[in-house]
Amino acid sequence: MQIHWTTVIDIIQEAPYTWTYKLDSPADFTWEEGAHTHLALEGFNSGEKPNKSLVRHMSISTLPGERAIGITTRIKDECSEFKSELRKLTVGDSVALFKTHSNVTLKREDKAINLLSCGVGIATFRPLVLEYLSNASGIDRIHSLSIDSSKNYLFSDSFKSLPEHQLSVQHVDNRHTYYKEVEQLTKDKHALFYVVGGDEFLKENISFLRRQGITDEQITLDKHESRAGVFFV
Repeated sequence: MQIHWTTVIDIIQEAPYTWTYKLDSPADFTWEEGAHTHLALEGFNSGEKPNKSLVRHMSISTLPGERAIGITTRIKDECSEFKSELRKLTVGDSVALFKTHSNVTLKREDKAINLLSCGVGIATFRPLVLEYLSNASGIDRIHSLSIDSSKNYLFSDSFKSLPEHQLSVQHVDNRHTYYKEVEQLTKDKHALFYVVGGDEFLKENISFLRRQGITDEQITLDKHESRAGVFFV
């Protein structure tokens, strides 16, 4: 397993309790839109066995062309050991990255793509939106639907409706409204649905989409193939 050690080059507060850690991109570190990585803090491999409490599976919220690896996450006052240590990081500190992979690259099948997210999960979709705007070939349109009761919407510079590019963005603050909007989206029986959020959110969405006649093949989760199967039962 290759481990890339890199440094924090910037820390940006996106919203209350939400930060983006921008990391220097090593020359041999590559990724695609929708990628995730394992972010490890110093000391995680100092013992005989890796300290898993200092490692977390995180989405990358940037594209390679931005020349920085962005990790966007929410850190509440009461948080895990990992988040507590992450909060202590400053510019210049070292972190490690490994096992980088993308489960949610854009499918260019001449169909509409709907991006369904909850809270900070929308960070996973930011690179997809940027990639679509730079190359829309094979994609009919993109609609982003996010549920966030805080109303502190992330990346508003990227997530904004652009009718001329067939990009539409919608935020709602409750699940009742959210599922009414999802129901409208399922009227296109050929559309693709990408879903990012907690496990219960994923299960709820799969169940709802199935009831509306959407097949499992039309649903993409930010989960490795070996783990995605447990959600489609």
